[in-house]
Amino acid sequence: MKQRKAQIKRKTKETDISIKINLDGKGLSSISTGNGFLDHLLNQIPRHGLIDLEIKAVGDIETGWHHTVEDVGISLGKAFKDAIGEARGIVRMGHALVPLDEALAQVAIDISGRGHGEIDAKFAHASVEGLPSDLIKHFLEAFATEAKITLHANILTGLNDHHKAEAIFKAFAKALMNAITIDQRRKNEIPSTKGTLT
Repeated sequence: MKQRKAQIKRKTKETDISIKINLDGKGLSSISTGNGFLDHLLNQIPRHGLIDLEIKAVGDIETGWHHTVEDVGISLGKAFKDAIGEARGIVRMGHALVPLDEALAQVAIDISGRGHGEIDAKFAHASVEGLPSDLIKHFLEAFATEAKITLHANILTGLNDHHKAEAIFKAFAKALMNAITIDQRRKNEIPSTKGTLT
């Protein structure tokens, strides 16, 4: 089986982003976006998904965080799609239900070849630790679109916005890990009745 790794560079007038990803990693990470809370959320992916991940992002933050968050989501999605390749042998679907104190988040993923995100993530405040809260949903949508996965993510309960955001990213990481796991019973097969996930 080929190595499930990818490297992406994306440079526009708004952002300069480089990403390296290894789906068969140990959870190693080096993440710098300029926003501490975004870094914290993104670090949940390697920590709980056992995916090695390097992200370096520089954006026009004088205009706000939108461009940086969106372009990191786009770039990470593209890197994931490149790394998963034909998706031979994967379990394909994964889900996770993750608590963090009073918060509870649920994520379900299908590496379907069809990019679609349904995100129900409501926050009490417009900003969570310096990150506009609406960009949490936007990041997940951008990732799903470019990764060509179906992603359903819900915050089921919670009072603390930090807890809710962190729980949804932990659930996202665990669901990804479950979906990309190689099923030893069909490690050379594409998990689709169509014979393709592209």
